[in-house]
Amino acid sequence: MTVNAKTSASAGNTWRELPAAQQPEYPDTEALRAVVAELESYPPLVFAGECDQLRARMAAVAKGEAFLLQGGDCAEAFDAVSADHIRNKLKTLLQMGAVLTYAASVPVVKVGRIAGQYSKPRSKGTETRDGVTLPTYRGDSVNGFDFNEKARVPDPERLKRMYNASASTLNLVRAFTTGGYADLRQVHAWNQDFVKSSPSGQRYEQLAREIDNALNFMRACGTDPEEFKTVEFYSSHEALLLDYESALTRVDSRTGSLYDVSAHMVWIGERTRQLDHAHIEFASKIRNPIGIKLGPTTTAEEALQYIERLDPDREPGRLTFIVRMGADKVRDKLPELVEKVTASGATVAWVTDPMHGNTFEAASGHKTRRFDDVLDEVKGFFEVHKALGTHPGGIHVELTGDDVTECVGGGDEIFVDDLHQRYETACDPRLNRSQSLDLAFLVAEMYRDQ
Repeated sequence: MTVNAKTSASAGNTWRELPAAQQPEYPDTEALRAVVAELESYPPLVFAGECDQLRARMAAVAKGEAFLLQGGDCAEAFDAVSADHIRNKLKTLLQMGAVLTYAASVPVVKVGRIAGQYSKPRSKGTETRDGVTLPTYRGDSVNGFDFNEKARVPDPERLKRMYNASASTLNLVRAFTTGGYADLRQVHAWNQDFVKSSPSGQRYEQLAREIDNALNFMRACGTDPEEFKTVEFYSSHEALLLDYESALTRVDSRTGSLYDVSAHMVWIGERTRQLDHAHIEFASKIRNPIGIKLGPTTTAEEALQYIERLDPDREPGRLTFIVRMGADKVRDKLPELVEKVTASGATVAWVTDPMHGNTFEAASGHKTRRFDDVLDEVKGFFEVHKALGTHPGGIHVELTGDDVTECVGGGDEIFVDDLHQRYETACDPRLNRSQSLDLAFLVAEMYRDQ
């Protein structure tokens, strides 16, 4: 465990000599230095041994023996660290996990975009409204959402708030997942508020009855495994703010290896994956499972270079390629990547992010996504793997447990004109609970047909 771990000042900081994209411009660098020094003294949020455990689970995904369900907010908010918000997100992921496990007969590795997803890369550094230009909102860890000068100044004190919000969230998640709430015998209770009003809720209720019958049968046969009473649940976020991530990078006292103890898994985003830049350098030094978002411009050569840099020992479970091509490009762009990576002998986990390549702006000005496009990208992802005889390893989705109106379509259809009703995201549009369950059922069908 990393309880007594100390950060070796030089070991995790080699990235500082390289260009780092998407970093905030703090007006007071002394204040930033003081915050980083304080964060370096804080306890770890996760343990190295848990990161190793997730790496083993991700190895099963990479080898075709399990499926990754990774989901949560596009950007968490400090004012949403409540038991209700966190339980609703967790409940949605547990329901999706139950659907996938039971309907697709596959072990599901559950990873939340949770307890650290407070930062967002942005395409522009500034935002202009009514002739006023201010720094863009980069997530609660950097600055405020309100459009005024005071709120938009990057404030390093927010890094400490991110740590505390992440600690509170993880504390609740651990309590929910080990304290009886995640017991499979609760499979109906996760749905009570939902079943009457929603076609996907009713479909889920039918599946829950089947799970109940199977559990009752096993109990009658004299078996009641402990595995049904708790759930393994891991945290992940984009490793975007390198000052924060490296302040929480510690030397594991068991092995002498470096771990980023801010989350079990971190990923490098589409906008920060430059091979000669700081984010890839940082990721190369830590032992956590690492993801990389690959957009439609990614070449097979780049994919192979990421493997060289981040997985030189070709260790299954170390590297996950999270593909975000867009529904119109995935069938054209993905095959060559999968073919060449497979031919290289590397065993990576292939995961689809069907959200980020399918965003458009509605006439109302709301950023949104069509559920049909999300679904089509997932279908394309499965088709490519089926044709190549490789394993579609999982899905990575932006979702919420709340009844929002941010993505159009789905079984309880949301129309473009409905978007304003409950459009609550701070950044990108998320699937609501009903759409998330619809997606889980459809993915389970696709997985069975592989």
